[in-house]
Amino acid sequence: MADQYAQTREDNRPAGSPAIRWEEPPEGPVVVLLDQTRLPAEEVELVCTDAPALVEAIRSLAVRGAPLLGIAGAYGVALAAARGFEVDDAAAALAGARPTAVNLSVGVRRAQSAYRAALARTGDPRQAAPAALAAARQLHQEDARASARMAEHGLALLDELLPGGGHRVLTHCNTGSLVSGGEGTAFAVALAAHRAGRLRRLWVDETRPLFQGARLTAYEAARNDLAYTLLTDNAAGSLFAAGEVDAVLVGADRIAADGSVANKVGTYPLAVLARYHHVPFVVVAPVTTVDLDTPDAGSIEVEQRPGYEVTELIAPQMPATGAGSGIPVAPLGTQAYNPAFDVTPAELVTAIVTEEGALSPVTGKGLAELCARSRQAASAT
Repeated sequence: MADQYAQTREDNRPAGSPAIRWEEPPEGPVVVLLDQTRLPAEEVELVCTDAPALVEAIRSLAVRGAPLLGIAGAYGVALAAARGFEVDDAAAALAGARPTAVNLSVGVRRAQSAYRAALARTGDPRQAAPAALAAARQLHQEDARASARMAEHGLALLDELLPGGGHRVLTHCNTGSLVSGGEGTAFAVALAAHRAGRLRRLWVDETRPLFQGARLTAYEAARNDLAYTLLTDNAAGSLFAAGEVDAVLVGADRIAADGSVANKVGTYPLAVLARYHHVPFVVVAPVTTVDLDTPDAGSIEVEQRPGYEVTELIAPQMPATGAGSGIPVAPLGTQAYNPAFDVTPAELVTAIVTEEGALSPVTGKGLAELCARSRQAASAT
């Protein structure tokens, strides 16, 4: 039985607290999440005491974003191990909670492998549980370091592509500290440009149907004092036509072996607009998001979300009257097409920025070499 409850943040909790953390109160270990479905209206934390609660938090988007999902998956395995639940069952449920985001299964497998190895050595599940937690914590730390390096490499690339500073950057969905162990992926690059005095404007797509841009990216931009402007998704074309976009920065949920990029739905139209208007289109993601076992765009499973997310308006503190706890905006019984992601082909991507550096042009060979470098660097540490 899933055990998950909410608590309002204590007044003395520091601003900028991580979106996920492990705690060990007297009642037993828990995974604490900042409930992103409640932002920006209120900061409420979810306390998950078992893997099913964490699976539900992932599916409901209380916790989201590719790198953070990997961390959540790893902590979920550690939670099952620490509380004496069936680890393999928990791992399978967690890995399947959202099929497109490859980081989730990567994080789950990492903690599960550590647990299995320790169990094989000791034969005692209680002695093996700390190994799963250590793997989760290590992944969390690695992601924070990767975020910092992506910001550095991304800013260098922006300065190379757009000499002179004054960058006007368009972004989609949410890619900041809410999706990462650090300051994020694409948003971290924009934040680095802001701190260097080279960000003139961050254009924020609202990101329908769940408004991750309006609710979350604007929230993070405001907290970091960025100059930002929110726009409806369908206004992006007019912004390009007016010459107001210097670069597009987005994240990724899975990058196939051929360089195809799955990201929040609405990303592909931006790539088409960017190509037509000769604007750099840059994807920022950790190496863990590259999935060499997925050969091409057609092999990426795209998650289909419930139709009510389109037929109803769902936002924090809105009065609920619809089947999905939102305000109906379409006639009862309307069918909706609601893919969570779309896929952008490699030829529309100017560069992919990872913690190992920027890859441009984006090719399958280049991605394979980048992943090999990352493995070599990891084995040397």
